Amino acid sequence: MAYKITGQCISCDLCLSVCPTGAIKIVDGNRWIDPELCTNCVGSIHTVPQCQAGCPTCDGCVKQPTDYWEGWFATYNRVLAKLTNKEDYWERWFNCYS
Repeated sequence: MAYKITGQCISCDLCLSVCPTGAIKIVDGNRWIDPELCTNCVGSIHTVPQCQAGCPTCDGCVKQPTDYWEGWFATYNRVLAKLTNKEDYWERWFNCYS
């Protein structure tokens, strides 16, 4: 599963310099990841995809799902994790200040 660059990209070009396979290209001013060159940094010295790890926006580079339901569940789990983290934040706040 390759990664894709989303509309949240701020064109900082950090991903260009950290990609070990050179899969990130600039086409008409937009950043694009070639899915045939992208290896998700598997088999390299990196444990996480470098385009995602180096992105300052955190959502500028995301996994591109191979089918509809995989994408749907990935979005659902990401949103659920954000909601869960907010609940944990308030629980910690309450325990700290009560």
